[in-house]
Amino acid sequence: MNNYYKDNKDEFINSTINCDMSLHYNLFEKYLNNDTKTILDIGFGSGRDSLYFSNKYEVYSIDPVEEFCEHAKTLGLTNVYCMKIQDINFIDKFDGIWACASLLHIPSYELVDVLNKCYKALKDNGVMYCSFKCGEFEGERNGRFFLDLIEERFRQYVSKTNFKILEVCVTQDVRPDRTEKWLNIMMKK
Repeated sequence: MNNYYKDNKDEFINSTINCDMSLHYNLFEKYLNNDTKTILDIGFGSGRDSLYFSNKYEVYSIDPVEEFCEHAKTLGLTNVYCMKIQDINFIDKFDGIWACASLLHIPSYELVDVLNKCYKALKDNGVMYCSFKCGEFEGERNGRFFLDLIEERFRQYVSKTNFKILEVCVTQDVRPDRTEKWLNIMMKK
């Protein structure tokens, strides 16, 4: 998968950097508490969301793609780490976790473990946003691995964690040339 993003870095950045994510940001921020200081952006890609959140919070940005990490630094982002979500070991560090279209690259057999790592990384009462393409597909598509989920299946994974689901909604893809629907989930520690 990293080769896909390495080979298509510019195209991916250009197709996502200016997307209007205000609906999703509003969903996330309405659950953040007034004392929120730190956000973890998982799989930041173009850096769009890290840039947005860095205007209000201290943002830690992780992505396994070296080219995205180099690009993030050119945007002026700090706290950029080139790593996979499976490798995080933060404990009680973040008020919020933002995982927009990133956990969908995690195989189903690893998802519970990843969610548990995210749970541990959150402070008490911290919240997490994540999104997946709607569907029941798991496998390679267009050179990348995808785990598409419907709400019922996602709830099965979450039931094996201590997360509490706060809200679930389905939205249209914000990219003008796309018709996919997205499953958006807000959870709380």
